[in-house]
Amino acid sequence: MSTAENDIKYMNLAIEEAKKAEKLGEVPIGAIIVHKDEVIARAYNLRESTQNATTHAELSAIQKACAVLGSWRLEDTTLYVTLEPCPMCAGAILQSRIPRVVYGAQDPKGGCVHSLYELLNDSRFNHEADVTEGILREECGQLLTNFFRAIRERKKAEKNRAE
Repeated sequence: MSTAENDIKYMNLAIEEAKKAEKLGEVPIGAIIVHKDEVIARAYNLRESTQNATTHAELSAIQKACAVLGSWRLEDTTLYVTLEPCPMCAGAILQSRIPRVVYGAQDPKGGCVHSLYELLNDSRFNHEADVTEGILREECGQLLTNFFRAIRERKKAEKNRAE
């Protein structure tokens, strides 16, 4: 299987994780980590459920992968995530030495891989990651668009009922 085909296959798995988050009322972001063509970690956002700002999909996946490999160094892995990582997650990617990151939708308000900053390709750090963006971009973005649209519609309906 080619790299592009693998990227699509694994991003679909990350989308499945994002849908789990959505069912819980969480922002639908999912992540998986692959090591030597085997999924070793799956995670999704749990920030609202846990009321913990650090329970982003990427951080949870990184923690699980470290446990599986028995190391904080996640060499020979690829992180797939449905949304461009934020500064906190980009930092964790650098610290865990993940060599490759693949993401779906850009995050113009918080993305720190390409949108606001390019933390994963900043040569001032002691690690850089190869980045592939836009894999299943439409599907990943639509999950988020639909989620936030539903929230706005629900709030509007609640406001109209209160009047």
